[in-house]
Amino acid sequence: MSQAPVSQHVHAGVCTITVERPEKLNALDAATLQALADAFQTAAVDPAVRAVVLTGSGDRAFVAGADIAAMQAMDPMQARTFSQLGQDLMRRIERMSKPVIARINGYALGGGLELAMACHLRIAATTARLGQPEISLGLLPGFGGSQRLLRLAGRGAALELCLLGAPIDAARALQLGIVTEVVDKDQLDARVDALATQLAGAAPLALRAVLDAIHIGGESALEEGLQYETAQFALLFATEDMREGTTAFLQRRPPAFSGH
Repeated sequence: MSQAPVSQHVHAGVCTITVERPEKLNALDAATLQALADAFQTAAVDPAVRAVVLTGSGDRAFVAGADIAAMQAMDPMQARTFSQLGQDLMRRIERMSKPVIARINGYALGGGLELAMACHLRIAATTARLGQPEISLGLLPGFGGSQRLLRLAGRGAALELCLLGAPIDAARALQLGIVTEVVDKDQLDARVDALATQLAGAAPLALRAVLDAIHIGGESALEEGLQYETAQFALLFATEDMREGTTAFLQRRPPAFSGH
């Protein structure tokens, strides 16, 4: 029996989702995209999950791209369906009500970079290589790469990566704002674990409000975003977590958030 393309493990409030295709450098085919969508849906509704870590198996790749062998035989309608499947997954991750950290342990190319950019935080090893090489295949990014690069790194960087197709190293990706942080490869697990633990211990309703406010603000006029922020700020005053957080601060002790 072949191994499932995605594994999922929950520990101490953190759900780790791993692409399990090391022999293909964790390349994304339709089955893997669907398995990822299912895993994120499960994490989204599981009350035991407070934060998510997404990574790839093995030590060479986060996700090296879409599965080119699977794509090569597609006709335009099949390609449209494949693109939509990928875009739906990226949107699901981006709009998760729980924070998602991409643990970028190696190549994050094509669909792999698109997957990482959909996450809320991106922690890369110094050895990681990132890029959108679709132009070398006679294609453009199909899972949202042109649009998220534009928003994360600006027009110049989006044009550079998509037109030239050459990968960049983690240090350049950090300079462009594509990744959040770069650490030595032997420190990657410890840093991701520390961030995931911190997020899992934070107030869940406040985390959700932050994620929603930033997503909505990024897609609307400033005034609309400000109004949404004010509404969420006020609503959080009705939560037990707000009382716990402020009480813990005044009592000089760590808060214990319940998600209520």
